[in-house]
Amino acid sequence: MIKVKSEGIILEKTNLKFENKAVLNPACLKENDITHMFYRAVNHNNISSIGYCQLVNNKVVNRFKKPVIFPEYDYEKKGVEDPRITFLDGTYYVFYTAYDGINALIAYATSNDLVHFVKRGVISPKISYDEAEDIFRESKINQKYSMFEALYKKRWGKDILLFEKDASLFPQKINNKFVLFHRVLPGIQIISFNSFSELTKDRWRDYLKNLKDSIVMDPLFWFENRCIGGGCPPIKTKNGWLTIYHAVENTPKGKVYHAAAALLDLKNPLKVLGRLKEPLFSPVDPWEKKGVINNVVFPTGAILKDGRVYIYYGAADTLIAAKSVGLAELLTELKKNP
Repeated sequence: MIKVKSEGIILEKTNLKFENKAVLNPACLKENDITHMFYRAVNHNNISSIGYCQLVNNKVVNRFKKPVIFPEYDYEKKGVEDPRITFLDGTYYVFYTAYDGINALIAYATSNDLVHFVKRGVISPKISYDEAEDIFRESKINQKYSMFEALYKKRWGKDILLFEKDASLFPQKINNKFVLFHRVLPGIQIISFNSFSELTKDRWRDYLKNLKDSIVMDPLFWFENRCIGGGCPPIKTKNGWLTIYHAVENTPKGKVYHAAAALLDLKNPLKVLGRLKEPLFSPVDPWEKKGVINNVVFPTGAILKDGRVYIYYGAADTLIAAKSVGLAELLTELKKNP
């Protein structure tokens, strides 16, 4: 058993127009004593933007009254959602879900100072589920990938684009390449590239034809019987890349979101060294069990401090809370479960 400590509620909504319904799913980055938090803020029209605050010892010491990233273009007109942040080679990368009311795609922005952000546009494949299903059939991938294709086409029509969320960048290049976590339902995959300009429709189409070679993890345990997806950007440790991800369980009473953990090889993150066979934590507290969406813990940001991993997550799609766990204890447990 791993001892997970609740750090309680960290951030709640305000009366400001851009965040008067909920705050959730934050990206976090620690520099010196300050934790920079970029969080999803939802207004009463259900349109999301990205707000910003600073934490010291998990207490808010500065909070902006306006969003730092907000919808500007057609591809994100219904929301910029669920940010993840990585600092790599002098640049801050913020990945987020761009939602146009139908399609959910990966977009990103960059900054040199955490104040001014330049949007770089959508990088995920603009390939329809209809086309993807043909590719999946030819590649003989796990049948569950085609199941989600049928589900989304039934809900949104055959022109719905491949649903892409939960992207984050590794904090260092591997074999001189960028490495990006992303999620084609129901699993977690990795794509490597020299430059973001490589991520064209043709490159993605070729990539999807061999998607099974890029799968890091697929659903495996009881608490991930629906799907899994990226959580916090990977953390480098002496034993491997520590990965906190989310898992979705289908139950008779509806979906339950859990936080889970895995350890990946430093040189080849497609190689899973260890994976918890039980959730790292699950909805237990009242603010996790009841809210805009019930029974949700959704980890998206993590930092290391004094030998502990602090995990920041959206609770019931309503507010932001945190848990902490000893790093050594977590790594030991992961290595027990190869």
